[in-house]
Amino acid sequence: MSPASKNLMQERAAMLKAVRAFFDSRGCMEVDTPLLSPYAPIDIHIDPIETAEGFLHTSPEYHMKRLLAEGSGDIYQLSHVYRKEEEGRLHSTVFTMIEWYRVDISYSEFLQEIIALTELFVGKKKVERLTYQEAFQQTLTVDPFATSTQELLNIGRSHNLYLNDQPIDDLLNELWGCLIEPILGKDVLTIIEDYPPSQAALAKVIDRNGRPVAQRFEVYIEGIELGNGYHELSSSSEQQIRLEKANRERVLLGKKMFTIDPHFVEAVGQLPNCYGMAMGFDRLLMLKNKLNNIDKITYN
Repeated sequence: MSPASKNLMQERAAMLKAVRAFFDSRGCMEVDTPLLSPYAPIDIHIDPIETAEGFLHTSPEYHMKRLLAEGSGDIYQLSHVYRKEEEGRLHSTVFTMIEWYRVDISYSEFLQEIIALTELFVGKKKVERLTYQEAFQQTLTVDPFATSTQELLNIGRSHNLYLNDQPIDDLLNELWGCLIEPILGKDVLTIIEDYPPSQAALAKVIDRNGRPVAQRFEVYIEGIELGNGYHELSSSSEQQIRLEKANRERVLLGKKMFTIDPHFVEAVGQLPNCYGMAMGFDRLLMLKNKLNNIDKITYN
């Protein structure tokens, strides 16, 4: 083992210990949920790894929400997660996730906790908060809530992106990933808030100034998405509808449809009022050590 590799291994161990101390000091209990489930987590763009015995989880979320529904209170987990065919500078098939849930906490308190955890790795940063709409308007001078497919295609072409004619959400995601995301969090910690309802995932949708928005938020530093959080949805019927829709969209993309986990859907309807966040431990380590590729951290 080279000295550099050994230093990284020691750094990883130290930061795992620091993360545990961070949550322990806040009365947040560590849990250890199963990596393998008979049910696949259902996401349009994330594919699980299937084995003869079931599916490796892409996030510990489903089982953690079952614990929350049973009255666990504040919980966190440091876990390896598995995602099929995710390879690249910022992606790995196997990586480490920090996921945590806080019950009866305000949004501002939860954001402060996210910022404090991030600063364990990257030090003190100025914080910038933007809505999803503001990020589009400032970068591409378009309102993502009031635009057309043709307008988005034209924006893409003007930036040498020749996009296919596809649903508006897919075009927004393409423009976000190519033109907006890379410039977020430059010398600051950027929090993006208030996503379109169609991108709510597992978040509640509320009315904000006469417009429905998803209470979802993401954290960026140096163009890298570090985490994705929600004011957690607590309606089983709405959760069922969203998973069925995700399955239909998977089929349209030529992907496999999965059986919906009934235990998860039932648990969502019994959730307390809570916020949750999933952050990439390996990406945080990348930033801390000024590395430009996740494979230096994950040792795959």
